[in-house]
Amino acid sequence: MIVSKAIKSYRLQKIEKIGKMTQMSQDEIITNTKTVLQGLEALRVEHVSIMNGIAEVQKDNEKSDMLRKNIENIELGLSEAQVMMALTSHLQNIEAEKQKLKTQVRRLHQENAWLRDELANTQQKFQASEQLVAQLEEEKKHLEFMASVKKYDENQEQDDTCEKSRTDPVVELFPDEENDDRNNMSPTPPSQFANQTSGYEIPARLRTLHNLVIQYASQGRYEVAVPLCKQALEDLEKTSGHDHPDVATMLNILALVYRDQNKYKEAANLLNDALSIRGKTLGENHPAVAATLNNLAVLYGKRGKYKDAEPLCKRALEIREKVLGKDHPDVAKQLNNLALLCQNQGKYDEVEKYYQRALDIYESKLGPDDPNVAKTKNNLAGCYLKQGRYTEAEILYKQVLTRAHEREFGAIDSKNKPIWQVAEEREEHKFDNRENTPYGEYGGWHKAAKVDSPTVTTTLKNLGALYRRQGMFEAAETLEDCAMRSKKEAYDLAKQTKVSQLLTSNEKRRSKAIKEDMDFSEEKNAKP
Repeated sequence: MIVSKAIKSYRLQKIEKIGKMTQMSQDEIITNTKTVLQGLEALRVEHVSIMNGIAEVQKDNEKSDMLRKNIENIELGLSEAQVMMALTSHLQNIEAEKQKLKTQVRRLHQENAWLRDELANTQQKFQASEQLVAQLEEEKKHLEFMASVKKYDENQEQDDTCEKSRTDPVVELFPDEENDDRNNMSPTPPSQFANQTSGYEIPARLRTLHNLVIQYASQGRYEVAVPLCKQALEDLEKTSGHDHPDVATMLNILALVYRDQNKYKEAANLLNDALSIRGKTLGENHPAVAATLNNLAVLYGKRGKYKDAEPLCKRALEIREKVLGKDHPDVAKQLNNLALLCQNQGKYDEVEKYYQRALDIYESKLGPDDPNVAKTKNNLAGCYLKQGRYTEAEILYKQVLTRAHEREFGAIDSKNKPIWQVAEEREEHKFDNRENTPYGEYGGWHKAAKVDSPTVTTTLKNLGALYRRQGMFEAAETLEDCAMRSKKEAYDLAKQTKVSQLLTSNEKRRSKAIKEDMDFSEEKNAKP
């Protein structure tokens, strides 16, 4: 009876605890389940002990059966408690997996947001790359055009201000005064400076020698040109002495040969010696002194010594203004050289002043169609470009091309348009049917850029480059194609002329040989 009451009391406590467990937390449920499990285990041990004691004292089947049923119920409770513990462990594992999955989901959300940002940045970079590729393709077309033009350039010594300024800024100086040495002085009537010349005239043998040396140097045969100059210089010093104008002339010729070999130090020493001799023998204000000063300034400019070159160029300008007058074309030429030296130093105010004055002299003394007018406008436009003054540069380029068009094709009207106007119209209608505006409408214009007018071709290229910088690619290609056709036509014409000369020469030799053979056969037949 006592045992059965204990069991009933335990069951009631268990039921009450189970009722309370529905309101407990997970940790409390687990703790209470473990307590119940321990209590049931202790109760089972107690029942087993009691049943064994009854079995030893007396044989009471009814009590034994009751104890056995209680033990079975206790074992069933133990099994249920163990199942609950296993279920609790399983639920804990599931909860841990759930938390793990939540952590992974949060990480995936973060990665997704990061990937979206990366995708947006990549798309922006891709768009920028596409724009850069388009720009590089246009630049590649321009470079291919420039390369094709250079292939047809036979005369590398022609002034090309815009293109040469990108490689050797001082090469854009007007040709140095080789003509002064060849023809004694700048091309000015002798009556204007008869007192200054002191009756000096370069001997004919020195002129011939100079032409011969220049020919060897142009062929790259410096091993012949230099010894020839040195021998002539030695002979002149023996016959006339060192301080003689002829010696100074020979020193100047040799200096120019050294300059072509990039031996600037030796050339500078010779020019300084020539300058000293000419100053002592001809006077400090002689045109030959100005020529040597200019050559020395050009040499310093090639070495990048612009500050040293500028005072020499200004001194040469003073001499020429004093001897020739301030409106002489040679003064304008010196102004161009001085402007280019100042431009390499960034003195754009002075550059514009010198170019404008040179342009006024050329237009007033030589006329608007003189090549030097177009050349100086080109140089002034290049100065404007360096300052970012594109509109003013564009106006000058168009003036040069318009004047060339009028000179070749007559007055401008709606049916006779200059090439730049045609180019701008093609740019304006580039999205229309391009077959309506074939090259034939302007293809003949490139003939205006003749071989003897390289400045026109240069202007075409410069204005094309300016159009390209402004994004007017159709107009740029029009001008560039025109310039390329001009160069190619000049190249082909020169090539045909050379071939025809060779054929004519060979034909003359063949005719002469045939005639000699005929004369020889007649003489042979005439013998008895």
